[in-house]
Amino acid sequence: RTTAYPCGSGTASVVTMGKGTPSFGKRHNKSHTLCRRCGKRSYHIQKSQCASCGYPAAKMRRFEWGYKAKRRRTEGTGRMSYLKTLTRRFKNGFREGTKAASKRASA
Repeated sequence: RTTAYPCGSGTASVVTMGKGTPSFGKRHNKSHTLCRRCGKRSYHIQKSQCASCGYPAAKMRRFEWGYKAKRRRTEGTGRMSYLKTLTRRFKNGFREGTKAASKRASA
């Protein structure tokens, strides 16, 4: 698209719209919105698919070439509310419902 601007010398200079600053002003439609699973602004509305985690696919999207992205969301990056007690419970044989022997009784 070309636009003619009048110049002071009486001639018209022609300016073509490039891919940079002038065309960025025309962008006001959002193709991506927030994803329900990963929370990033990567869910494509028309495709109905997240570009980051692959939602609604059952398995999380991950590739070997994106090792930094894998590191950011691997296990150990969150609260680990179940896993952090697992090693201690495994060490004791997953015992439940027992009571510790009193240390005073032997004295």
